[in-house]
Amino acid sequence: DGGLQESGKEEPMSYTTNIKNEILNNEYNKTEQISELSAIININGEIENNSISLYTENIGVSRRIYKLLKDIFNIEINITKEEINRLNKNFIIHMTIKEDVEKILKTLDLYDYTNNTRKYKPSDYICGNIEEKKSYLRGAFLICGSVNDPKTSRYHLEFIIENKITANYINDLLQELNFNSKILKREKHYMVYLKESERISDFIKLLNAYNSLFYYEDIRIYRDHKNMTNRLNNCEQANIDKIVFSSNEQLENIQKLKQREDFDLIDDKIKEVCIYKEKYPESSMQELADIISLETNTKITKSGINHRFRKIKEMVSQKH
Repeated sequence: DGGLQESGKEEPMSYTTNIKNEILNNEYNKTEQISELSAIININGEIENNSISLYTENIGVSRRIYKLLKDIFNIEINITKEEINRLNKNFIIHMTIKEDVEKILKTLDLYDYTNNTRKYKPSDYICGNIEEKKSYLRGAFLICGSVNDPKTSRYHLEFIIENKITANYINDLLQELNFNSKILKREKHYMVYLKESERISDFIKLLNAYNSLFYYEDIRIYRDHKNMTNRLNNCEQANIDKIVFSSNEQLENIQKLKQREDFDLIDDKIKEVCIYKEKYPESSMQELADIISLETNTKITKSGINHRFRKIKEMVSQKH
């Protein structure tokens, strides 16, 4: 493995690290390997004095880069570990290439030897088909991408890229593949990011990280129920919601009902909908029906929930 031993502490085991580790051993054809490596060196490579330098804290990613360079170019790569935090025993892996540099840069389309300038956006042949585009994005993710753990934080996937041309190119690729990405200028870099949970899920699927995808989807389903995100997208459901009481009116009626002296004697089904509505105040009729059905193992429909709220309104409007 070119001297990449397990000694030293690599980046913490995060959700991002798990995704990267899951995809590191996947095999692809040579043109896809070239696309992946082109992205990695474009984003992370320092090119000077007829040499290429790469840096990463992830030992697995450094092994992937080493393997790609060996498989495509069969060259020697100098690898050193540089301590960046003695207390935590953190190391950064520095890879230096001094052999066949011109051939590598031409093959990966990273340098314009006619004008003697660095290229930050590859020619079309590097990402000529859909699989090569996916490979380029995979390389970008391995070297500069991260995903928030859906269990602990908001939905967010990002690429941190220093060069504006490269950042725009990554954003264009994502847009072309319908990921609805955005780009944001920071002080010293650009952030290309996804916020929509379904798009992030699709991107994890694109990476072929299926264990991470299943984890993400499980959490996403759980969170969507817990937070009562309104996912009603068709007009029929929206029209029904216009007919029934607003959430605030329902909560106000529940408060009025609870102030009655005989509240404890009220039908259990009515009390049940009061309890769950207060527990999930932002829930829609359908969401409340789903939650009560799930938690009580007793099926209730949206129509049934609506009936109970109408009953509550009748009760509070009566003199008591």
